[in-house]
Amino acid sequence: MNQDKTLTCRDCNAEFVFTASEQDFFAQKGFTNEPGRCPECRAARKQQNNGGGRSGGFQQREMHDAVCAACGIDTQVPFRPSNDRPVYCRDCFSKNNPRY
Repeated sequence: MNQDKTLTCRDCNAEFVFTASEQDFFAQKGFTNEPGRCPECRAARKQQNNGGGRSGGFQQREMHDAVCAACGIDTQVPFRPSNDRPVYCRDCFSKNNPRY
C-alpha cells in the first residue's frame, strides 16, 4: 500500500505531495519514475513545449502548397511534396482511401 510522499520540484524547488492514488496510477500505467516537477510546473512545461499536448492544444504544422494530381486544384499538405509521388487534396484523398 502506497503512502503520500513529499517531493521537491526540480524547476521551482517547491515541495509537493505525490499522493498514494497518484502513485497507484503511475504503477498502473507502468511508469517507474516519480514526477520531478510539481503539477504547476508540469502544466507550464507542457503548455510551453507543445501547446498543451493531449490536453487540448495542437502544435501548428508547417503547410506546403501543392496541386492535386487528381482534380488540379491548389491545396496545402503537411509535408514537403516531391515530384516523384502524386499529391491529392483532402477530397480526392478521401475518395481514394475510404478508411480516412
